[in-house]
Amino acid sequence: MSVKVIVSYDGTANEDDAIALGRLFAEAGAAVALAYVRHTHEPDRNRETLVQHEAEALLERGAALFEWPQGSRPEVRVVTDRSTPEGLRALAERESAHVIVFCSDSHTAKGHIAVGNSAERLLEGGSTAIAIAPAGLARTDARLQQIVAVGDGEGGARVTAEALANAAGATVEPVANEATDLLVVDSRHDAPAGRISLSSSSAHLIEIATGSVLVVPRGVSLPFAREPAPISA
Repeated sequence: MSVKVIVSYDGTANEDDAIALGRLFAEAGAAVALAYVRHTHEPDRNRETLVQHEAEALLERGAALFEWPQGSRPEVRVVTDRSTPEGLRALAERESAHVIVFCSDSHTAKGHIAVGNSAERLLEGGSTAIAIAPAGLARTDARLQQIVAVGDGEGGARVTAEALANAAGATVEPVANEATDLLVVDSRHDAPAGRISLSSSSAHLIEIATGSVLVVPRGVSLPFAREPAPISA
């Protein structure tokens, strides 16, 4: 079973960084789709059609930046929901997605992570793993070479890190440093099974991270494997 990844994309500042991280997961065998959340339905049918087409065109521009392995593009999803995190949560549940990818907040210094509002909401009790790209990732030679597992829970981070390292040709290192490309973070040991909850120490590590971050729900490991495949409709 391929890991399914949804990349949140709306074309604004730093969103290309989320695409860059999604591409790294695709290179490790994940099936990736780009998603944009609209917040209203237009009452006028012609206006609704126009706005929907504009949203689809925005995602197609994002998909063109993706440089999918073997030359194909990720699929795209337009969701309508008053809340971006709730729209993404519902999409992930419908498609049995394992990960939702976000960029850092728009004012984040290059090479650092700042958790935006939507990602923060889904880090509070969500059931889907959350990945966050550091600012500027799209403007680097992004790759996965060194992965570090941070374990507060029941081993999901360590198993995920090892599977991802095997799929990406990376190594799992014992301690994070400036060369770390990805931190895989367990939820705290007292979180409900299958839910996300960060300990204060893990939250601090995310704040000072210089690479990407992937937070997994308690007891959950992600089955990364090398062959990429698109998410089926």
